[in-house]
Amino acid sequence: MNNWKHMLNYVVLTIAAIISVFPFIWMIVSATNKSVDVTAGRLLPGNQFVQNFHHLLERAELGTALINSAKISVITTVLALLIASLAGYGFEIFKSKFKDIVFNILLLSMMIPFAALMVPLFKMFGTITQTVPAFGIDTHTAVILPTITTAFLIFFFRQSTKMFPKEILEAGRMDGLTEFGIFFRIYIPTMKTSYAAAAIITFTSSWNSYLWPLVILQTPENQTIPLLISNLGSSYAPDYGMIMTAIVIATLPAALIFFIMQKHFVAGMMGSVK
Repeated sequence: MNNWKHMLNYVVLTIAAIISVFPFIWMIVSATNKSVDVTAGRLLPGNQFVQNFHHLLERAELGTALINSAKISVITTVLALLIASLAGYGFEIFKSKFKDIVFNILLLSMMIPFAALMVPLFKMFGTITQTVPAFGIDTHTAVILPTITTAFLIFFFRQSTKMFPKEILEAGRMDGLTEFGIFFRIYIPTMKTSYAAAAIITFTSSWNSYLWPLVILQTPENQTIPLLISNLGSSYAPDYGMIMTAIVIATLPAALIFFIMQKHFVAGMMGSVK
């Protein structure tokens, strides 16, 4: 009976895995075929990848878009990890009768859809453009600032800090370390798995971000890779082989980071501290 249960589990998991992986396989196969083959639903690899890649370089500023996305994603990730971890650390370590009220209000902000914030944010950056153009509309700074910290990341770091050994904290204070010294010299190295998990989440979210960059970025030289792919698909006769090639290239950085850090990601999400 147990053998049948195990066999059934493996069958179900295999089917689920095939369903999950199929879109990625189809994307890679489509990148090697002509546009007409993609629209016809061809599932066999072709020999057009180099041609599709050549067309992509001719018709789009692929390098510029990749550099822009990398710049925005890396800066956003670094700043988000620093600010969110400081906030999560402070909410958990320091005592105040008002901190839970503030934290609950912070969590309530997660219920506000970003679409409701776009118009106020756009007006705010429009005003900033008149005084400080480097921080205004059509700048990468305007893409980064609204996303450098989120209620979810602060909540994540606060929950992870609950696992932080308080004995180490007290030992650091007894050795004369300041709170910032404890944070940078003890807390960050100890919580590296949580930082890895948060880095993957933040980088992937920033790399794939589409709606806010679409609103705030207005010139081709500042566009990110999701905007470039969207523009490729908006032509009268889209070249789907070329588009799939662009999607494969856009997927590689986030996938590579995830596979490199996946062990730390699982440990961080489980809340372990080493």
